[in-house]
Amino acid sequence: MDRRQFLQAASATLAAATIASSSSLEAAEEKKSPSTPKKDKAMNIVVAADPFALDLKDSVVKHLTEAGHKVTDVGATKDKELAYYDGAPAACKLIQAGKADRGILFCGTGMGMSIVANKFKGVTASCVESVYAAKMARSINDSNVLTMGAMFIAPWKGNAMVDAWMNTKHTEGLEGFADFLKQACKKVNAIDNANCK
Repeated sequence: MDRRQFLQAASATLAAATIASSSSLEAAEEKKSPSTPKKDKAMNIVVAADPFALDLKDSVVKHLTEAGHKVTDVGATKDKELAYYDGAPAACKLIQAGKADRGILFCGTGMGMSIVANKFKGVTASCVESVYAAKMARSINDSNVLTMGAMFIAPWKGNAMVDAWMNTKHTEGLEGFADFLKQACKKVNAIDNANCK
């Protein structure tokens, strides 16, 4: 595989994602109406936040609900404190049980949630800080859990990141490398099966 071609394709995807994201944000700002699920049907999404990320979580939950998704919150609330190392397992167990299609986890940096989530078999958590990274977490890595940090991510940006992640399919925009990317995911899944519970 030519890694230079891969990087060039990824860069082209970045440009397209950036332009599409800017257009979506402007259109959403103008309409101020809820978006609807685009490429996939409505999904069951589990969310969890620690106390540092409640505002970001609340914004994303509202955004997802308005888009027609069912959201289950197993993390901290304004009335209940729950650390990242307790919220992430609760969410991941719902994904493992097939009760949630995907998960979105929030903490101060997003990293603590990601570290804990990746301890669970079948969970591929990606900690992201941009719309592009969220899109690539699906396109390249077929991630089923997104994590983000309230220290870095404003609610409007979190919503845009979630849209990019929710509406991207594995290998999308990188079809020329689909065989490589699918094989890479199989290898990662084999590592997961051999080492995770």
